[in-house]
Amino acid sequence: MPPKPSRRAGAARNQRSSPERGPAAAPRLDIGEAEFVALCDALKASESVRDRAWRTYESLAAAGGALAYNKKKKETWGVCIFIVAIDLDEMTFTFTELLKSISISVCTFFQFLKEVDVNMDTVSTKVDSTVSRLKKKYDVLLALYHKFERTCGLIYLEQPSSEISAELSSVLVLKNYWITFLLAKGKVLQMEDDLVISFQLLLCVLDYFIKLSPPAMLKEPYKSAVTAVTVNGSARTPRRGQNRNTRTSKQIDTDTKVIEILCKEHDCNLDEVKNVYFSSFIPFLSSIGIVASKGLPEVEVLLKQYEEMYLKNKDIDARLFLDHDETLQPDVIACSQLERTPLKNNPDEEFNHILPQTPVRAAMNNIQQLIMILNSATDKPSDTLIMYFNNCTVNPMESILKRVESLDSIFKKKFAEAVGPGCAEIGSQRYKLGVRLYYRVMESMLKSEEVRLSVQNFSKLLNDNMFHKSLLACAVEVIMATYSRNASQSDGTSAETDLSFPWILNVFDLKAFDFYKVIESFIKAEPSLTREMIKHLERCEHQIMESLAWQSGSPLFDLIKQSKEREGQTDQPEPTSSFNVPFQHNHTAADLYLSPVRPPLSATSTPEAQPGVTPQTQKPQKSTSLSLFYKKVYLLAYLRLRTLFSRLLSDHPDLEPLIWTLFQHTLQNEYELMRDRHLDQIMMCSMYGICKVKNVDLRFKIIVSAYKELPNANQETFKRVLIREEQYDSIIVFYNLVFMQKLKTNILQYASSRPPTLSPIPHIPRSPYQFSNSPRRVPAGNNIYISPLKSPYKFSDGFQSPTKMTPRSRILVSIGEPFGTSEKFQKINQMVCNSDGQLKRSAEVSPAPKPLKRLRFDIEGQDEADGSKHLPQESKFQQKLAEMTSTRTRMQKQKLNHGNDTSASEEK
Repeated sequence: MPPKPSRRAGAARNQRSSPERGPAAAPRLDIGEAEFVALCDALKASESVRDRAWRTYESLAAAGGALAYNKKKKETWGVCIFIVAIDLDEMTFTFTELLKSISISVCTFFQFLKEVDVNMDTVSTKVDSTVSRLKKKYDVLLALYHKFERTCGLIYLEQPSSEISAELSSVLVLKNYWITFLLAKGKVLQMEDDLVISFQLLLCVLDYFIKLSPPAMLKEPYKSAVTAVTVNGSARTPRRGQNRNTRTSKQIDTDTKVIEILCKEHDCNLDEVKNVYFSSFIPFLSSIGIVASKGLPEVEVLLKQYEEMYLKNKDIDARLFLDHDETLQPDVIACSQLERTPLKNNPDEEFNHILPQTPVRAAMNNIQQLIMILNSATDKPSDTLIMYFNNCTVNPMESILKRVESLDSIFKKKFAEAVGPGCAEIGSQRYKLGVRLYYRVMESMLKSEEVRLSVQNFSKLLNDNMFHKSLLACAVEVIMATYSRNASQSDGTSAETDLSFPWILNVFDLKAFDFYKVIESFIKAEPSLTREMIKHLERCEHQIMESLAWQSGSPLFDLIKQSKEREGQTDQPEPTSSFNVPFQHNHTAADLYLSPVRPPLSATSTPEAQPGVTPQTQKPQKSTSLSLFYKKVYLLAYLRLRTLFSRLLSDHPDLEPLIWTLFQHTLQNEYELMRDRHLDQIMMCSMYGICKVKNVDLRFKIIVSAYKELPNANQETFKRVLIREEQYDSIIVFYNLVFMQKLKTNILQYASSRPPTLSPIPHIPRSPYQFSNSPRRVPAGNNIYISPLKSPYKFSDGFQSPTKMTPRSRILVSIGEPFGTSEKFQKINQMVCNSDGQLKRSAEVSPAPKPLKRLRFDIEGQDEADGSKHLPQESKFQQKLAEMTSTRTRMQKQKLNHGNDTSASEEK
């Protein structure tokens, strides 16, 4: 069917946008183009953006079928304009203006953009990066605004006295607060996705405004705190705008009663918030012309300054949160993550009995647990460490202290560059926590080495610069990851920020391969690490194995070269014969950092009994660190391949060993293909190559579509692959120009009558790490799990105090739905009662349990015989909970006394 004639606006646009192409090259028009032109006009899009956006839309319609986008034509146009404007650096509109123009929310836009990206070249990595930044900023703003609304509801009276309400409406108060915070956040923080510092800054804004508020507007305990200051200080005269506060700047700056209450209510470290207040918030007030003694300017003045900042950044207009604007409303899943608290049974109950596990609350809890762990540690070597230092042939203490001091200065500078100029002291605080953890883990490592080797002289290890830099970097990374939790991390997974790994490697000038050597020993040496943090360090290890260790300049390539020269080309970093052997090793960081022994000229014979040191030999020793690295790489590679294979080729099980053989062969013999590339790129090319030679129809587009759904998949992995020096293209181009050219002969062998010998499938072990915080299942299969007690103390007033629990919160159970009726509790009681007999029988005779994603609850003999006494009025359910708690406590004591042998490891 020929295209319909265009409307006048469409014809005029065609004449303006495509004069050089002539009549034959004019785009095919339909009745909808006039609306496209109107949208472009509304967004003030340039000629080049209009033309390329329309052609992008046409290519999308052709690829997915014109009907596929007819129902969402305007949204598709908006996405195309957005993509092109970013690629051409011609953003003439803000992100919010775009959302308003096409009547779509932030969440829906991101989801639609993902659906539109049907081809690998539709959305560039530049657009991906911009979208990622926008999404993280939105997640932080959404979490903070929800927290802001709830907090203000706890601070201010809903209906204060008529005199006060006439002067200061709650709407005006909220607006003034929120706009001030947005201004502060935008001016103080360069890295706007930092949830923790942003929330601490919000507390500073709240503190400032509360102290400017008439006591009659406030609820307790804020009313008493402000009244006390008013009595002891100058009198208040509630007036509109600038004149409602008459206290001096000194009084506002030095009074800490309100900020102490805010920190206590939100489990924030008071010293950290004070640091943010004086190093960042007060300078911000000065920078926008606000003098503390005169209060804040009118809302209109703040709005004007924010408007300028928003239009400059061209992103999200966060003022619209105040209006609950539809463009900023979260989707259903996001809403479910914000509120996880069971509904109240009694509407008259106090609201704050159970605190919701919002992103902000989760972040504060993580930090609180970390501070609890490090409360007993110091930022100086302990007496035990000093003893180890003194036992060394060369005492390392002076060099250790100098290194810690010099890296402190470097870290503060880099932190301020990344987060904001006024945040250097915040960085210093975090670094000091890292130093505490560094000394704590070092001491634990040395104690373990002493037991393992029966020696106390660790001179070589403790004088190894790379070991110390890596250990300190790992400790600081744990701190940074705890504080850098992103607002969207509801599942505890890692979300990248500007300070995310491998940022710390650049700060400390460390090679990723050297850093990897300390990770496993670090985890085993610090039993207090949370499951989330162990997972984070494992993810860091995976990043190293999949790409970072393969970057140019990595010591890995020299070790591989030495390994092949050691016994000629037949030598392998890790022989395939070891694949079927269970993956077990007892190497420690000491072994890895002191291995391999350098060539004979640098190897020295010494009477010291050192871990990893061998007598002088004629040839370099085989590298323990390289061997272990390759074992882990092979394991990771196969697990990735198996996951992708199960999604794409489950109907062709015979292909898996062929693909794995090609994959493994490439890593072992053509390792240069990994230089500045990614493990997953080789995996996808291996899969495509084998399918091609075996005549199995599997297009790269399908492989990439399945790969995008894998955990931790990155768009850049398949969109931007190194072809040759400083030239990048898609993974398809890499396959045709590089991979196939290098491995063509090998790949064709799989189609011959004499294919290559198949590589053994690696033995899949359980994770080497213990997850002490994992839920453990009560036997008998009733899906009842016990979680070890998390955060049993609240950090307040500088010391640990037991968490206060109400009678209701002590027996609170969440089953994923709101409940409160007696029938549901009776069902739980019945479940527990029915399991009693099964528990006893299963303890006596039961088949070997199948591997589970969660750790099973470990029992010995029977589950309930622990001597616990119960009150006669307690329900069966309460008794069972008490028994479970007692059992859990016993297990935790056993773990402290006998190590981690009482619980099974979780599968990786």
